[in-house]
Amino acid sequence: MTCNWEAFATAEPELARTAEERFGLFTHHVLATLRKDGSPRTSGLEVRFLNGELWLGMMPGSLKALDLRRDPRCTLQANPGPGTEMSGGDVRISGRAVEVRDPETLRLYTDEVRPPDPSAFHLFRMELTEIVRTFIEDETYLVVRLWKPGQPTRTTRRT
Repeated sequence: MTCNWEAFATAEPELARTAEERFGLFTHHVLATLRKDGSPRTSGLEVRFLNGELWLGMMPGSLKALDLRRDPRCTLQANPGPGTEMSGGDVRISGRAVEVRDPETLRLYTDEVRPPDPSAFHLFRMELTEIVRTFIEDETYLVVRLWKPGQPTRTTRRT
C-alpha cells in the first residue's frame, strides 16, 4: 500500500511538518536506489514538497534516475548536518519513485522550481510506503516513530 505526501500529511500532520522541516534545513540529502545487480547505490539529491507531493528532480541520464526507471523502490534520508548533534533527529522516507512525463505537470514543476535546464531532466513523484523519525528525548530515550499507510504511527522508546 502506498500514498502520496498530501495523504500522509492529512493522516499525520505533526510528523509531516517535522519531516518537511528536517528536509528544509539543508539542500542536499541522500537517496538510496538499487543498481541493476541489486546492490545499493547512494546519491546526493535535492527534494521538493510541492502541491501535495514529494518530488525528486534529477539530471538527464543520471545513474539514480536510470536505477529508478528500472526499479522504483528507494529511500530518502534527510541530511544529518554537521557534527553529531542531528538537530531535529533523523528522518527517512521510503517508497516508490514514479517518473512523471506529463507535460502539464512538468511545466508546473519547472515554473515553481526553475531547474537549470527545464527541457532536460527527470522528475519523479514519491509514493510513500514508510516514514521513520528517530530522535533523542529528554537526553535519555532514543525515540523511533514509524508510520506506514493505513496503520497508526508506532512510537518506541529505548534507553
